[in-house]
Amino acid sequence: MIASGPQTLVVDSFALEDGTVFQNAPVAYQTWGEPSATCTVVCHALTGDADAMDWWPGLIGPGKALDPDHRFIVCCNVISSPYGTLSPLTLSPEARRPYGSEFPVSTIRDTVSLHRHVLDKLGIERVDLAIGGSMGGMQALEWALMDERVEAIAPIAVSASQRAWAIGWGEVERQAIYADAHWNGGDYEPDARPTRGLAAARMAAMLSYRAPAGFEQRHRRDLMPDSDQFSVVSYLRYQGSKFVDRYDPLCYVRMTQQMDRYDLGRGRGDLGDVLASITQPALVVTIDTDGLYPPAEQRELADGLPNATLATLESLHGHDAFLIEYDQLTDHLTRWMAESGI
Repeated sequence: MIASGPQTLVVDSFALEDGTVFQNAPVAYQTWGEPSATCTVVCHALTGDADAMDWWPGLIGPGKALDPDHRFIVCCNVISSPYGTLSPLTLSPEARRPYGSEFPVSTIRDTVSLHRHVLDKLGIERVDLAIGGSMGGMQALEWALMDERVEAIAPIAVSASQRAWAIGWGEVERQAIYADAHWNGGDYEPDARPTRGLAAARMAAMLSYRAPAGFEQRHRRDLMPDSDQFSVVSYLRYQGSKFVDRYDPLCYVRMTQQMDRYDLGRGRGDLGDVLASITQPALVVTIDTDGLYPPAEQRELADGLPNATLATLESLHGHDAFLIEYDQLTDHLTRWMAESGI
């Protein structure tokens, strides 16, 4: 297996949909496998990064469903993420300081547009599959419409637009960050970040990513050893404190706002007609306990795509099951890829 390690492409001039133009826009990416004119594009979710083998280890690797010994795999980091791509942390060439709160809200289409530059640099002529879960699924769907090189897609645990329930969760998480005394409109000092707000946002998000049955199985009303603290409280606090060490609050705000703007039909006409125009083979994966993107939303998506297969992950783990239930996901994906000749 050949792995590239972290790489960065700098795009001389890049324009967002809203007309904002950035000079020297960076995009971080990684590749696995022998370089080829054909690749598989893996799209990461909200807090992921370009190291797809790290956060999807059960799906990517030698002998696994996405095997870099047999395919060239590319994963790019999303706009507004703190992991090396154009974001509020990027230094403004004019001001010579991070863009901070001046960094605008981008869209999933902006992200895919920037990532296309990476494929062009790599000499990619054909994308045999674009795959991703949650925010990654949004990207996979946009890839199908935005790049004629894409021959098949696998959107997982996502819908054709960000619905009110998911938008509401995102706003609750942002309000937790805004309420932190260090927020300062997004222009906080590096050594005085709104970490308590970000930790609270992560705790709320973890509740939306999981399911009641899974929490009950794991935590019940158990107390921590030699403590009067509930196990579930300890778990959520741990997730919050761990998250602030690796993520930036303003990036989190802009990332969730990017997801809120996601609407496959925006500016393209009737959504039914838009879905009908995606004729590539599509594996739409739903999770039976997903409370953030309920199964009905994937059924609607699969019904609208003319060449779709609907598969279900059965799990106690809710939305996060696409990062946990590797055996089921592998079975669905490998069967579909064999049937579709991917």
